[in-house]
Amino acid sequence: MADFDIRFPVVLSDLHELEFDYEDGDGIDFEPYQEFQSAEDNASWIQAWTGNKELTGQEYRVFGQDGSGGYAAFWLRRPGTDLLAQPIVFFGSEGELGVVASDFNDYLWLLASGIGPYEAVAYGVDDDVTPSAEFAEFAAKHAPTKRTARQVIDRARAEFPSFEDDIRALCK
Repeated sequence: MADFDIRFPVVLSDLHELEFDYEDGDGIDFEPYQEFQSAEDNASWIQAWTGNKELTGQEYRVFGQDGSGGYAAFWLRRPGTDLLAQPIVFFGSEGELGVVASDFNDYLWLLASGIGPYEAVAYGVDDDVTPSAEFAEFAAKHAPTKRTARQVIDRARAEFPSFEDDIRALCK
């Protein structure tokens, strides 16, 4: 697993310098990492999450978690494609599971809408969420195609409709 690089792309490091404010349950429940989880930790996590000791987790790059320990990760689904063009998924500590965004650009607009990985999977689009001016400014600078939270979530689910079923099929 020597090719398992734990270093973040610069734009992800820059994003994680912003404050992810939980706002007593009204904000984004996300604790950003400063580097990807190691290959060993990935294997341990995916095996524990699924109960399947045959999995290595090589197809995921975990970059943060929610307050209860659910993981947000890039899913290396598109061979030969840049990391930031890969979909983002969430594995919750209580079994929540889903595709969050089709790529990093969409993820930035989801955050700008005030929705993090956990919220996207657990609640979907919540019209009562307050958008984040700081994340919107970051998204406008780094993500050329603006999308609403609903567009981000709908696009991701339409592109990867079997993600949840495929992962649950790996569970023992």
